[in-house]
Amino acid sequence: MSWLEALVLGVVQGLTEFLPVSSSGHLQIFSALFGVQGEENLTFAVVVHAATVCSTIVVLRHEIMDLLKGLFRFQWNSETIYIAKIALSMIPVAIVGVCFKDYVEAIFGSGLLIVGVSLLVTAALLSFAYYARPRERKEITFRDAFIIGIAQACAVLPGLSRSGSTIGTGILLGNNKENVAKFSFLMVLVPILGEAFLDLMQGGFSSAESGISVSVLLVGFVSAFVSGYIACSWMLNLVKKGKLMWFAIYCLVVGGTILVYSFV
Repeated sequence: MSWLEALVLGVVQGLTEFLPVSSSGHLQIFSALFGVQGEENLTFAVVVHAATVCSTIVVLRHEIMDLLKGLFRFQWNSETIYIAKIALSMIPVAIVGVCFKDYVEAIFGSGLLIVGVSLLVTAALLSFAYYARPRERKEITFRDAFIIGIAQACAVLPGLSRSGSTIGTGILLGNNKENVAKFSFLMVLVPILGEAFLDLMQGGFSSAESGISVSVLLVGFVSAFVSGYIACSWMLNLVKKGKLMWFAIYCLVVGGTILVYSFV
């Protein structure tokens, strides 16, 4: 992988991680275009996902600091309750990560057909969320947090947008758009950083194993971080205004194009 390919893939990851169009799906598409496959692709994906998590921390730093301050009061307050909901939402994806990691990695190397189908599913979910008019609740319940967590676990499929699945599911459950968007971005922090840490401990980032130099990985990390910061800030405003339908149309067009390409 060259530094230019890393730059492009990093920007793609950063922009699509927060926009409901599937970062994993787009990373898979561009990796196929560049001929980046196998272990090289998986290693780079972990690095740029970690970069977008770091950008999330920067964008939502005030919310995170408030949660940490409440947590270290060692009381059952609104902050610790919110953290408990985030912890509950992480259980489904943790089960998938521990029990089905090999299957997920195999899916990432199975071609673009699954990406096209998953993008169409993302388009359908965003459409339902756009036209749904449930009564909005001010706070996300524990039940909703767990269901949103299930949606996140399903979104390990490349092409099925994580942010689209979690935000769309939260809206369909009757939660405030802005609240569910922040919850969606906060709930992904620990799983992705945990995955990156485990891979680091296993030696998955060595140049000999992945075939990618440290400088190329750094280019991908920085580009994903900068573009992720921009996309995260933008997405919070878009969700608040309820402009999800345009992303549904985009996913429909791209997913349909990939399916046609796969069968031709």
